[in-house]
Amino acid sequence: MAHVQEVVSAARSGASLAGRIDASLSLAFERRETDGVTVLSEAAQTPPLRVIRAFVAEDKSALVHLHNVSGGVLGGDRLGLSVRVGAGASAQLTTTGATRVYRSGRDALSAVQINDIVVEENGLLEYVPDALIPFAGARFRQATRIQLSPGAGLFWWEILAPGREARGESFAYGRVSLKTEIRACGKLIAFENVDLAPAEIRMDAIARLGVYRYWTTFYICRAGVQPANWLAAEAHLREAAAPWCKPGEMLWSVSTLPAHGLAIRGLARSGREILPALQALWRSAKVLLFGRAPILPRKVQ
Repeated sequence: MAHVQEVVSAARSGASLAGRIDASLSLAFERRETDGVTVLSEAAQTPPLRVIRAFVAEDKSALVHLHNVSGGVLGGDRLGLSVRVGAGASAQLTTTGATRVYRSGRDALSAVQINDIVVEENGLLEYVPDALIPFAGARFRQATRIQLSPGAGLFWWEILAPGREARGESFAYGRVSLKTEIRACGKLIAFENVDLAPAEIRMDAIARLGVYRYWTTFYICRAGVQPANWLAAEAHLREAAAPWCKPGEMLWSVSTLPAHGLAIRGLARSGREILPALQALWRSAKVLLFGRAPILPRKVQ
């Protein structure tokens, strides 16, 4: 949690720009011993970031919708999200729609999102948002740090759209940088640094996205599961991904992490089938690792 607070404090002490927002959302989930229901025990929020309430799902997990009541992220905004899932608790986070990153003014700083996530022993976090859509001229940096205790589970995906395609703004954004660090049982198991600057390097280059326009990464972890089981899980999910692989339209790959999990990557020309494919892989993985199917999040406005 301190990581988010430090970044937001640093942002507040920096250059001040008219209209810039410094906001944070801190959530904590606990398992209620009397009935096993996960409850939202803490929700400290600074507008425009907001959570209305937690819904209790059929499996007694908590479902929370993340709101940005300003409608999107503006250049210079500094946003922080911290989440702690307590021992044995189970939480699902989703968005109410796509995250829109608006154009940054010529003198504006990049918009920044800092995510600091902790899942305690035998807890489970499912982070299943809609796509990130950077508008023309947008500059956006995100840093995510995830810590998993023994027995903790994680389903975490992110989807990056090329922009507002209907407005002819594909790859018209300035820069999008997404850094992700995952540690399980104190060990670094994943470090990713996606840095896309369409104005500097063409995205349709063969070494970049080629003919594809949408990008997604899906991390699936359960700290403490033995390596041999992950190799079997990789083979299982490759099989589950095969029907969704259509060269020239959509590609999926599955790789075992050094320990405690898998990374799935997807590329697609259209965003229409990315979410259904992710949901199918989520279902296969959760049944395999937890013995039950996921509950798809209800959307609210």
